[in-house]
Amino acid sequence: MNRELKRITILVLVMFLTLFAASSVIQVAQAGTLAEDPRNSRTLYESYSVERGPILVDGEPIAFSQPSDDDYRFQRVYANGPLYAPVTGFIPVNGEATGLEQSLNSYLSGQSSSQFFDQLNRLISGQDPMGASVEVAIDPIAQQAAWDALGDNTGAVIVTEPTTGRILAMVTKPTYDPNQLAVHDGDAVQATYQSLVEDPMDPLFNRATGGDMNPPGSVFKLVVTAAALESGRYTPDSTFPNPGTYTLPGSSSIVRNSGGGTCGGGATVTLADALRLSCNIPFAELGVELGDTAIREQAQKFGFNSEFEIPTATEPSVYPRGLDDAQTALSAFGQGSVRATPLQMAMVSSAIANGGIVLNPTLVDAITAPDFRPIQEFEPSEFGRAISEATAATMVEMMVNGVENGAASNARIDGVSVAGKTGTAENGEDDPYTLWFTGFAPADDPQYAITVLVEDGGGLGQEGYGNLIAAPIAQQVLEAVLNK
Repeated sequence: MNRELKRITILVLVMFLTLFAASSVIQVAQAGTLAEDPRNSRTLYESYSVERGPILVDGEPIAFSQPSDDDYRFQRVYANGPLYAPVTGFIPVNGEATGLEQSLNSYLSGQSSSQFFDQLNRLISGQDPMGASVEVAIDPIAQQAAWDALGDNTGAVIVTEPTTGRILAMVTKPTYDPNQLAVHDGDAVQATYQSLVEDPMDPLFNRATGGDMNPPGSVFKLVVTAAALESGRYTPDSTFPNPGTYTLPGSSSIVRNSGGGTCGGGATVTLADALRLSCNIPFAELGVELGDTAIREQAQKFGFNSEFEIPTATEPSVYPRGLDDAQTALSAFGQGSVRATPLQMAMVSSAIANGGIVLNPTLVDAITAPDFRPIQEFEPSEFGRAISEATAATMVEMMVNGVENGAASNARIDGVSVAGKTGTAENGEDDPYTLWFTGFAPADDPQYAITVLVEDGGGLGQEGYGNLIAAPIAQQVLEAVLNK
């Protein structure tokens, strides 16, 4: 073999090995990632050639596929679509899927690596390919109760199980009908989608886990209270100066309590009373004493500044870095640049109810093959310990007092001890308030944690407040699930 031929042979061999390695990486190592990429139109079209697995609530399908007489073979159908839209999402013929349809697409379409042998068996036996079913943690009674209680308000309700992190209800309004985005007419889908995007009410937002996040207002006082108690420097009986107004450090801006005047009268006020009555000034003072680092570290132990996949993606709630004293004072009662989702505040309440341990939230219980073989089961998992068991017990008592004879009184339920905290957050000088409630029941044996978010002041602008609008919604939902 002459020298030139030898060089060409070596070059061809190197090129062949490079091509083989690249194709192996793509077909083996990256196969799962590429299949789950929502931009992969080939996977999308393949998903319509099989009977996509159902999404189930309590064994009943809320999303399923039925035969179609067009090129796509199967039509995706959403039972009670608007109610479950934030759970299922939708899968369009000409765009990216959302919700569980997107995050669990490989399982639902039967394309996951764990379903390879199932696909092979069906191929050998001559059976049509079929996707896996997904059983979600949603409780249909809790979901319907949350939907009914939220009514025509813009906002969200989320109910969780404190000891497991399971999401039992996730409602957001305004919403949309995913059936209109699953039709096999691409132009119609695009027109519907564009109208939803242009709607100023943002019906595509899942306000329970993201969207344009709101300041948490006074529900964030739970985080600051936890930071104070965990520091060892404060107890519920610790006192703070009780003026009728408070000037932010290094600023001419004035902070006032929500009702005006002092916090319950007297020259000083205890931490317990400041939380029970939801007073801003004592918490502004406390925030400056603690400092932004201590508050941020405590917030992060509850999950702030972290992303969670439930398995759909959620937006991280935010407690920023580098706040000065004035900004820290505002943050201590949930104003300034602090932002939170209802999911995050539900994690705070759930952790307090669960002895201080934060559970990773989950929307899915199990994924099951068409032959009923379990593919994956979602077990409770810990995010971490946010507060000690002793601090949690102290805070339960403080939150119960807030409902029994404090600023969260409209969440009371006859015969049931409820722990809760309301919030009324400012958004701008003339903008409507954002209204909150977060809590759990029964307080002595927590079964359900709930967070309610109501935007636009509940239709009352700056006349609405958390105990007037958000607390009764929570009460209605908790009564429904406790009495089922």
